[in-house]
Amino acid sequence: QVLLVESGGGSMQAGGSLRLSCAASTYGVSTRYMGWFRQAPGKQREGVASISTVGVSTWYDDSVKGRFTISQDNAKNTLYLQMNGLKPEDTAVYYCAASTNFLAGTRPLDSSYYNYWGQGTQVTVSS
Repeated sequence: QVLLVESGGGSMQAGGSLRLSCAASTYGVSTRYMGWFRQAPGKQREGVASISTVGVSTWYDDSVKGRFTISQDNAKNTLYLQMNGLKPEDTAVYYCAASTNFLAGTRPLDSSYYNYWGQGTQVTVSS
């Protein structure tokens, strides 16, 4: 069982920045991949960014490339998402997720490969 707790959401004007954090009860060998996903009202959940917990591989959705940065602190069992240049279309509930499935590396932004989820944190960006 992997427990994930997100924090850092809030309201921001367009162009601003926020950093999301995700504290994990375990991190590393068993949780092969970690990711951030988001779900806007009336839309399907989508992958934003993901990272290999062993190594340095990262993946980003095209909509956030160059604006968002995923990172991790293995010593603190914590995952981060630095969000810069926020846009109103970034408004969503953001979820942290962990995958124990090595196949997640084939589709790292596919939520179906992730088996542990946090409760979500709301990010609202106004124009």
